[in-house]
Amino acid sequence: MTRSGPTPRRSVLAAALGVAGAAAVATTAAAASGTARPAAAAERASGDAVAPAGPAARRKAKRIAEYHGWTSHADWLAGAAKGVRAEPGARPGIVISRPLGSVDYPDPHTGTKAAWEYATWTSPVRTLSVPAAEAIVSWNARTPAGTWVQIELKGTYTDGSATPWYVMGRWASDDGASSIRRTSVDDQSDDKSSVWTDTFSIDDPASGLRLAKYQVRLTLHRKPGTTLTPTVWRVGAMGSDVPDRFEVPASAPGLAKGRELAVPRYSQEIHKGQYPEYDNGGEAWCSPTSSQMIIEYWGRKPSAKDLAWVNPDYADPQVCHAARSTFDYQYEGCGNWPFNAAYAATYRDLQGVVTRLGSLTDAEKLIEVGIPLITSQSFLKTELDGAGYGTSGHLMTVIGFTADGDVIANDPASADNAAVRHVYKRRQWENIWLRTKRYDANGKVVSGTGGVCYLYFPAKPSAAQRRVLKELGIR
Repeated sequence: MTRSGPTPRRSVLAAALGVAGAAAVATTAAAASGTARPAAAAERASGDAVAPAGPAARRKAKRIAEYHGWTSHADWLAGAAKGVRAEPGARPGIVISRPLGSVDYPDPHTGTKAAWEYATWTSPVRTLSVPAAEAIVSWNARTPAGTWVQIELKGTYTDGSATPWYVMGRWASDDGASSIRRTSVDDQSDDKSSVWTDTFSIDDPASGLRLAKYQVRLTLHRKPGTTLTPTVWRVGAMGSDVPDRFEVPASAPGLAKGRELAVPRYSQEIHKGQYPEYDNGGEAWCSPTSSQMIIEYWGRKPSAKDLAWVNPDYADPQVCHAARSTFDYQYEGCGNWPFNAAYAATYRDLQGVVTRLGSLTDAEKLIEVGIPLITSQSFLKTELDGAGYGTSGHLMTVIGFTADGDVIANDPASADNAAVRHVYKRRQWENIWLRTKRYDANGKVVSGTGGVCYLYFPAKPSAAQRRVLKELGIR
């Protein structure tokens, strides 16, 4: 995702999904504000606070997102295993035990075709407490060179019909000669839903159709005749039904006021022109740069061997490594959300998930127990004071809150590392992060991300961290 240049394909595709309902949404917003001028939305998002909802209103608020993960030994045993076995221990997972056979995979990004042994694990059916207009699958796996995993999603709609098996990712942490190129898969659709890079979406949310249930299937692959195996420690899906909204209710500053986490500061901008084969170089590396900041907050770093390929003249070579390690060869970018979470989980005893949060109150809960978060947002230059730019899609890290409750963010779209720390107005930040509709610089209605974030945390969280994660549906 980038702060300048062409609109990312994720934004274009997401906007396309909203075209059918955009006119109705715009009319609703205009009626609420008394004007149909696009500028009105920007003015409303520029700092004018909406009164926080009271306790009674919060209790009645409709839940809009649910994350569910499979990660314990009991979870793995509950699924349908074909050629895999569940391994107990400090970090339970599944591995290949006896392959079902072999399959030829023609890698569209290398032009090579190779045979791979494979085995599968399919989750139990999960009924969503929030019938979903969108779903995002994320996973944590170790994939030694010569192995990879495919992650799929299949569901049942609220009308009783079924989706096809959708490929949500083909993942390998390695991109050497013995591995595939990690990739999303384009052109997946039935007449009711589609997959846009990493997100399952109902084609016409205004119809009322939703995803009611789903299963996740993992296919583990390895070179034939070897004993190699991937290990999958976690797989989960976030289903959500976020209402169309240009503006969200304001939250009151809470328990994390005055708390700031010591997160390293890295700028994507100092990497401009470096390795343009990975999403046009550093100017588009907001996602991997943010990921690397949080990974290092948890005390992890790539090894000297990992970094041996990077030009020794480049500062912060680990950011270059993160870009290469998250690059989606189909999307042609480093902003695939689950690929970033999977990259974080390649480090010792780290977990990563993609989910949606409902307010900055949820973010404050995480900061209070020492868990920073990476948020996705889009905005005009006039909508976020102090940023100095507008963006059709950008990732930043939330690392704390001021005594007044404003957001302290490490913004990788900064001139250098020293300039990365920013304080942004709470009201502005919350709105640009949580809204699902906005006006672009041309006055056109386009999509927002609706509270998407990445969370990276230890395999063995503290009791306080476990409590907060559980409150947010993550275990």
